[in-house]
Amino acid sequence: MDLGVWGDLAALAAVAEIVFATCVFVYITRLERRTSHPLGDQVGAHKAVLAKVRKREPLTRDEADYAAELVADARSPLAYAIPAALFTLGFFYVVGCLFVLHLDGGHPSFRTFIGGIPMLTSMNMAGQLRRVAHLKGKLRDIEVLDAEPVEQRILARV
Repeated sequence: MDLGVWGDLAALAAVAEIVFATCVFVYITRLERRTSHPLGDQVGAHKAVLAKVRKREPLTRDEADYAAELVADARSPLAYAIPAALFTLGFFYVVGCLFVLHLDGGHPSFRTFIGGIPMLTSMNMAGQLRRVAHLKGKLRDIEVLDAEPVEQRILARV
């Protein structure tokens, strides 16, 4: 059975989506099973810690541990399965629409290319992951201050 170029691409995209979705499931399951860092419960903590790393400001021990965890998460190959799954989902939509239009003899409309939106979004996500992953070198050179752990500060407030 010959599906043509668009049909073959749609089938390839469907298989790739299944593979990437499985990788996302494995990655998220691993993240959910581990114990979370206390700073992860604070709103905006990851943004503040990563900003300190980018500026090479001194970090407390808790902030350094949290930054190392964030960088390790972004460096995981499975993390890139999230934007890959999103990209292939959009790609599948576009080539699937083109396949159906090719069968019917129609012309592409704006609706055909709406799948480009998740494709662009996925490229932004991959870029963000890459920027965080590249902080590993800066993280090694940052001064770590010995300060009171977050758990003790939280318990002192209670």
